[in-house]
This record gives sequence, C-alpha cells and structure tokens, in this order.
Amino acid sequence: MKFTGSQHLNNSIPFTISLFLISTLILSCNHETTDSNKIGVKNKEATRPNVILMLTDDQGYADVGVYGATDLRTPHLDKLAADGIQFLDFYAQPYCGPTRAALLTGSYPIRIAEPGNRKIPNTTPHTKELTIAEVLKDAGYATAAIGKWHLAGDGEAPWDFAPPPLPPGRAGGKGPFKAELMPKARGFDYFFGTPMHNGYTKEVDHRRFIVELMRNDEVVQSPADMDLLTKTYTEETIEFIRAHEDGPFFIYLAHTMPHTPLGASEAFRGKSARGLYGDAIEELDWSVGRILAELKLLDLDKNTLVIFASDNGPEVRKELGKHIGNAKPLKGGKYSNWEGGVRVPAIMRWPDRIPKGVVSREIVSIMDLYPTLAHLGNGELPRDLKIDGKNILPLMFNQPGARSPHKSYFYYALTKLQAVRMDRWKLVLPRSADSPHMLWLGKYMETVKKPLLFDLHTDIAEQHDLSDERPEVVATLMNEIEWARSELGDYNQIGSGARFFDPGPKRQFTYFSEE
Repeated sequence: MKFTGSQHLNNSIPFTISLFLISTLILSCNHETTDSNKIGVKNKEATRPNVILMLTDDQGYADVGVYGATDLRTPHLDKLAADGIQFLDFYAQPYCGPTRAALLTGSYPIRIAEPGNRKIPNTTPHTKELTIAEVLKDAGYATAAIGKWHLAGDGEAPWDFAPPPLPPGRAGGKGPFKAELMPKARGFDYFFGTPMHNGYTKEVDHRRFIVELMRNDEVVQSPADMDLLTKTYTEETIEFIRAHEDGPFFIYLAHTMPHTPLGASEAFRGKSARGLYGDAIEELDWSVGRILAELKLLDLDKNTLVIFASDNGPEVRKELGKHIGNAKPLKGGKYSNWEGGVRVPAIMRWPDRIPKGVVSREIVSIMDLYPTLAHLGNGELPRDLKIDGKNILPLMFNQPGARSPHKSYFYYALTKLQAVRMDRWKLVLPRSADSPHMLWLGKYMETVKKPLLFDLHTDIAEQHDLSDERPEVVATLMNEIEWARSELGDYNQIGSGARFFDPGPKRQFTYFSEE
C-alpha cells in the first residue's frame, strides 16, 4: 500500500506552525482558482477517457470495507480501491443538494447563483451556471444522468413536511418540475431517475411522499419501487454504456440508496449483517461490480475512469433506528460540519493511469472533479465564472511531491461559515444551536461557545481542543476565515465573489444582519 505526499503527517509542530506564519504573508491571490490547462499533466494517450461517476446518498465514511467496515461485505469497492486510489480526506457538503451543486459546478454552494437570487438549503443552480456535463458535452462526450437529481427545487406544487406522528399533509415528491432546471437542460443527453430524493420517513409512506421515476421528461413510474431502484439504475447505466461504447461518454450515476426510506431487491434483502441498511449497501457494491464487469466485457475498462463517492455523512435522526450508516471514528453525521458529516469515502480507478493501491491523505473536494474532468476531456472551463475546484490529476496519478492544491478548505452550512481547514489544522467557529438563519437545518446544530482548534492528523474524532495551546495557528486560520467571508460570504455578509444573475434583492430570505 502506497501513500501519496502524506509523509508530512509526522512533521514537527514547530515546522508546521512556521509554515502557517509564513502563509499569513501570502497575498489573497493564492486563493484564486488554478487554470486546469496549466497543471502540466499530459495524457499518455490521445484517447480521452470515458468517465463513470458514482455517487451514493447518505453512505457513511465507515460503510465501506477499506474505510473500516467489518460488518458489511463490499468486495467490489475494496477491489476498486486496491486497483486505484483511495482518498481519506475527501470532502463533500453536509447534505444532498449542496453536494450535487458543488460537484456539477465546481464551486462552493454559497458562491453559486440560484433563480431569483435566492439561497435555499438544497441548492438549485441558476441556468447561467455551467455544469460539468455541459463542458463535456461541448467537448464531444455523450452524457447521461442516471438516478437522483435533486437540483430542480421541490416542484411547482407546495407540499407538507409532516413526519410521524404528525398527520399526513400534501404529499411531496411530485412535479411538475421546471424543465430548464432538469438534466436535459443542464448538459445531459439522457436522464433516467428521480427529480428529488425519495422521502423522509423510515418506511415508504405514499401519503407523505411519492417518488416519481422519469425517463427524460416523461414520468414512467409513479410511485417508484424503492426495492428496485439500485438494480434499475444499474441496468440503465449498462445500456447507456453499450449504446455509446465507441465513446467518449460521461455517466453521472447518482444512486438513491442508502437514503431512507431504504430499499433492496430480493437478491439482497435480508442477506447482510446490518439489516436493511446493510442490504442496500451490499447491493450498491454489487452495482459497482456489475458495471466494472461490463466495462471489461466491452474492452472499455482501461480507457474508463471510474469514480465512487458518497454525497455526505450518514443520517443521524433517532427516529430512523438502525436504518442509518456509520462514520466512526469521525464525529457527527449528515447536516453537520463535524468531519463525520462531510468527509466521505472516495475511490478512483483508471487502469494503467492511476497506480494501484495508493492511499492519499491530501485534502480533496468534490468540487475538484469539475476542473479535473474538464481537463481530461479537453473541455473548456467557463471564462466568466470563478471555479473553486482544483485539478487533482497530480494526486490521482501519484506524481512525486504531489500535494493538495487547496491552501484552505471552508465548511459551510447554508450560508453559515462554520469552520476552516488548512493542512492538519481545523478551526471550528462559535455558533448557536437552532439559529433562525439556518432555517430548518438549525435543529441539527448544537452550540459551540468558543473557537475550537483540532489537529486532524492526531485527533480525527475532534475531541481535543488545542486553541489555547496554539493561538498563533488560530490567528492564521482566522485570517483565512476573513478571506472567505469577504469573497464567499457568511450568514450576515454577502461575498464579493458570490454570483447573482437576476434583478432584485440578494439572498432576501437568508441574509441576517446579526446572529
């Protein structure tokens, strides 16, 4: 097992701090995004790779064998890691919509423009935002979105969030959804999946939420069968591969599972040691294996980059019982900016290009996939939109001395800046429990009374506050915080780099002048 440029884990603390003190003198231009065409990584072959990007929903950091799961069977994901690179410090957003928006636009959700200049919990990218699908389609790729979309709002008809024991209200999940916000208008040639998530109850309850399955713009099943979604998505993916085996193709396979209510087909139901949640995970692992087998059968495996990741940490709601995942030893889960909410499993394989058995402890973000895939596909990045993601090909290819391209990484929940990470250090900012500016997300937030400093290389569980012992590190990270507030924004500040494309007030319902 090889480690990428992570030997710095045992660097002395004084040396690390000296780097931090030097960093305070670096101009803010170091935060500017990197032009992916200047990275200096050249393809070994003229052929551009096919790309299959698999995203699971609410799968915990420790819900894959190579990430520590001992009670789940994930042989195909484990083999994927053995044949490629496993990222240990890969960051998504705290929950569904923002992660998908960050992935497809390469930007922090607080930077992304939304219709009507809003900023809502589940980010809805404005039509003037350029998706990675549009970039690759313009470069000649056949593109498909299969699975959960969740980037087109809640539909035009209002619905009621009414979890038990509340009586059912108007059921959610159904459209119509605005066509200009759906996959076919966002760069995807083909769409098969669900426009939203699959509900919010422990069991399927059609009185509260109805999941509709769509093919392009047409509803083909209402309500959708939860038990068959993983199998059906897999079959659709294979059909798209077969239809476009001459390539290049880009498939964004966004699984619904293991988001509750859970489902698993007959071949997997009742077969795992972790109940229905485990059944769903093991079927997802089967899906990975089935797709990899098809690539090999069609002699496409060596020219196909396969990426696997989760969209956020595991669910934390107590009413879901055992229908939730595991992020241990990380603290927290979904909705949270503790590591368990945003650090997710991420594995990439590209035979003969990505070395086998590499484990990286460099900071990487789901936003980085945008410029990385654009570079590989010879796509053109937008000239008038600032991208926060960086090209991570040097890390993927395990080039000597490759390090994280991020000076800092910022943790946001809705518009609230909650933490920053630089190298081994993470600073968590004070916050109030259930703050009104967090809207419905507030109920998942606990009070943090003072800035907390953690060394994530020695304290991955965020248990030991070092802020009093390392005030100079706190000061350095606070400089990064102030840069982010100025450029991206905060709950009480609109960033100079945040995008707004429509006339009228900015962030009318999510701008607060005080805590």
